[in-house]
Amino acid sequence: MNTLQTRILIALCLFSPQLLKADDSRPNIVFLFSDDLTTQAISAYKYGLELPPTPNFDRLANGGMLFENSFCGNSLCTPSRASVMTGLHSHKNGIVNLSGALDPQRPSWPKTLHRNGYTTAVFGKWHMKTKPNGFDDWEVFSGQGSYYNPELFSAKGSRRVEGHSTDIVTDIALDWLDVRDKSKPFAVMIQHKAPHRNWKPSLKELELYRDITFPEPASLFDNYQSRVAAANHKMGIDQHMRMASDLMLFKGDEAQKVLSRFTPEQRKAYLAAFEKENTEFLADPPTGKALVRWKYQRYMKNYLRCIAGVDRNVGRVLDKLDELKLTQNTIVVYCADQGFYLGEHGWFDKRWAYEESLRMPLIVRWPGKVKAGSRCAAMVQNIDYASTLLDVAGLKPDWQVHGVSLMPLLLNGGVTPADWRKTIYYRYIDGGHGVPQHSAIRTADYKLLHFDSPRNAAEKASLWELFDLNNDPQEMSNLAGHARYANKLNEMKKLFWQTRTFYDDTEESVWTNRRSKQYSPEDYIRLRRRR
Repeated sequence: MNTLQTRILIALCLFSPQLLKADDSRPNIVFLFSDDLTTQAISAYKYGLELPPTPNFDRLANGGMLFENSFCGNSLCTPSRASVMTGLHSHKNGIVNLSGALDPQRPSWPKTLHRNGYTTAVFGKWHMKTKPNGFDDWEVFSGQGSYYNPELFSAKGSRRVEGHSTDIVTDIALDWLDVRDKSKPFAVMIQHKAPHRNWKPSLKELELYRDITFPEPASLFDNYQSRVAAANHKMGIDQHMRMASDLMLFKGDEAQKVLSRFTPEQRKAYLAAFEKENTEFLADPPTGKALVRWKYQRYMKNYLRCIAGVDRNVGRVLDKLDELKLTQNTIVVYCADQGFYLGEHGWFDKRWAYEESLRMPLIVRWPGKVKAGSRCAAMVQNIDYASTLLDVAGLKPDWQVHGVSLMPLLLNGGVTPADWRKTIYYRYIDGGHGVPQHSAIRTADYKLLHFDSPRNAAEKASLWELFDLNNDPQEMSNLAGHARYANKLNEMKKLFWQTRTFYDDTEESVWTNRRSKQYSPEDYIRLRRRR
């Protein structure tokens, strides 16, 4: 059924609902979502360091399309999730930082699908404070959620489930696929906490990579020369990783605190897994660069172990679709809420408009529609997901969005249309981890950063950063002060202000949306509990 036929069917069903029930061949949607899972860690991307394979992400990519230039608009969990749901940049969707809550009245693609005959569900990490709206079924974590034995909230109340969150979320989703309303097409969001800090892998992956020494990024010991604002970060592997809660190096009663949610059996397994390495460290503690290198290896192993758990569970979902004979009529989307640093520039975390944080994975499989094994170089953003997923169902957003449908890319082997966007926009408004508020644009060849709220005289003097992405892909050299690049800087500044105006991004628009009269406390069901 083509798009026109689908839309005619939907129109007819407005007058004859039984027709929709009897013959609704619109595709199902499985939306797989991870927190902080970066492209460098997915072997199909072939970016950066030589890291362990991710066979099920690769299986998805081999059966569909991998987007090589997929970017977020605000590299932070809650704002990015709001952009995914609403198709809007942060300054318009009402969530600009981690304290934001998704307005229950705000339109979203799951709500629109639900109104138009889809059965909808979301399971796992929600992280937008209000209860999920527009779903037949939902069960989500409290706030960030816990890796082990998490508490989950649903319309029926709360429960604590024993096990690892990645396995638990997948279990719930697979069970739902068995009992869903089979008279309707479905859209299910399967959303994992992993590999968010502080990187507690499942017991099934805990022994992985024990004897591997991972290669170090060339910029592990970056001195931030010419990048003044970057030097003031608080997200460094050297100074800001916590030895106990981040790296599982326990002293005294630290293990009891860090592993407080664990069962005795789980705690015993964790202590045994790190005992030998921790004993060797404490007997002769490294210092200086040797300590940074030790931290980097421990961080990478636990981060990648968490990813191995996500990869394994992606495989479980794909197998379930095969088992239920749903594969051919189901579009599977895998993405994350932003990129992440794997030691580049000496960092973990995200937030920056620099490449490793800005770039995010996006893989789409749709048998018979999307060419298997294809790659797309067009610049796309998470604001595009809402329009795309509605287009899949023959629908359009019934509200104003910033994004556009990716369907022209998906159905044409990834070939970029001549009129596709040439510039993407980014704005980080939170200010946490020592990362200043900044905006950016990126073209195919250059990136320009603007520091919106410089914190000191040095940052004020270095208000702009310009990078040549072809000759300096690691973004080590700020060209904004180079006479040779004066014309390019002026050209990019002009484009920056044009782009900012295009998206109507002003201080007034940010604060108006954050303090909208639609936000009333009684509309919110706060899921976070104090422990």
